[in-house]
Amino acid sequence: MFPREYRGVAFVVGLFLVVQVGALALVPEFAASGYQAVENPDNPTNSVLYVVAIVAMTGLMLAAFRYDFDGAIRLLIVGVSAWLSWYVFSALVSPLAAAVPAVAVAVGLLVHPEWYVIDTAGVLMGAGAAGLFGISFGLLPALILLAVLAVYDAISVYGTEHMLSLAEGVMDLNIPVVLVIPLSLSYSLLDGEGASEEASGVGEEADADADPEAASADKEEKVAAAEPDEDGDRDAFFIGLGDAVIPTVLIASAARFSPAADLAVPLLGVNLPALLAMVGTLAGLIVLMRWVIQGRPHAGLPLLNGGAIGGYLIGSVVAGVPLLEALGLAGFF
Repeated sequence: MFPREYRGVAFVVGLFLVVQVGALALVPEFAASGYQAVENPDNPTNSVLYVVAIVAMTGLMLAAFRYDFDGAIRLLIVGVSAWLSWYVFSALVSPLAAAVPAVAVAVGLLVHPEWYVIDTAGVLMGAGAAGLFGISFGLLPALILLAVLAVYDAISVYGTEHMLSLAEGVMDLNIPVVLVIPLSLSYSLLDGEGASEEASGVGEEADADADPEAASADKEEKVAAAEPDEDGDRDAFFIGLGDAVIPTVLIASAARFSPAADLAVPLLGVNLPALLAMVGTLAGLIVLMRWVIQGRPHAGLPLLNGGAIGGYLIGSVVAGVPLLEALGLAGFF
């Protein structure tokens, strides 16, 4: 591994941490503001409906790419970016004032979608989405969601491969469905450097994999990594935003719904299950990035969601939460 690849891994870990900590900071504010999206967050069917929505959205995007409606998808994602950014900023300032930076995010994405603009918008979207879903999914629905999406991610990457087609369409739009990990200070997404980087992958929101030796086989490149240059170095990695958001839903849900004692961290509502879910996610991320750098293709969510679930359950047991209660099953027995 080259030194700048280590820096790239550190950078992506930092982005994940910002999304996670941001979501934890937003959970109390979102809950107090009544942003919970469902009447009963403990209803397991909430997870089923969300997965159906993901599959439907995936199909819609694939159809749009096939029939040259790429511009419509770009405008849709930019609009969602502004909407989620508004939720984040409204936790800090008045709703009216929050509209100003939210619109600025949309304008930045439309006018100058450089990597740092995309990453900033992606972090805001990720923290906002994870916080909103975290207060809307109780423990059992959150666990079901992560488990189902991990399986779906693996099937869509290794089986049907339809996520690879989606990735091909998304990568050229310069939208915050992916996080861009530059490996040099001179890297630019807009000056043509990225054009020769056959980075494919975005999964479902996004899986993270890469095969830098398969530049001529787009369909076999699972998710994200730039082509190496003549010295064997890469210019950038790309990792799907969903890889940061989905496991963070469980982290936010644990902070909101777990009966474990609060750790009294300033500005954050965090307990041991949520904290160890963060640790488990980051452990999975490090393993994933190691495989990315080595050119070993792999779907992201099985590792990331598995780490989050494992860390959450260990944290619950250590915190003295009965396993049935940690799984959200106590009410069924």
